[in-house]
Amino acid sequence: MNLTWMAWTAPTAIFFATIACLLLIFTLLAIKYPETPRRGILTIETTRGDRLFITLLGSAFINSGWLAMSDLPQWWALGICALYAAAVFRWV
Repeated sequence: MNLTWMAWTAPTAIFFATIACLLLIFTLLAIKYPETPRRGILTIETTRGDRLFITLLGSAFINSGWLAMSDLPQWWALGICALYAAAVFRWV
C-alpha cells in the first residue's frame, strides 16, 4: 500500500493516536459507567459521546478558522479548543 500522498509526520500521528485513545476511553467509560442522556443549553439530549463529537467538530472549525485568519502559533488555537471542550462538556 502506497501512503506517500499523506504527510505522515509526528504531529499527524499524534493527532490520530489521540483521537483513537479518546474513542477507546469513552467506550470504556460507557461500559463501566452507563450514562443517561441529559438536556443542556442546546435543548437536545446528549451523552458523553455526543458531547465528544460536538467538541471534535467544533475544534476542527476553530483550528481551520485559526489557520485561515491568524498568523499566530497554532498552540493558541489549541488553548481555545480546550476552553471550548470544557464548556461543551459542562453546559451542552
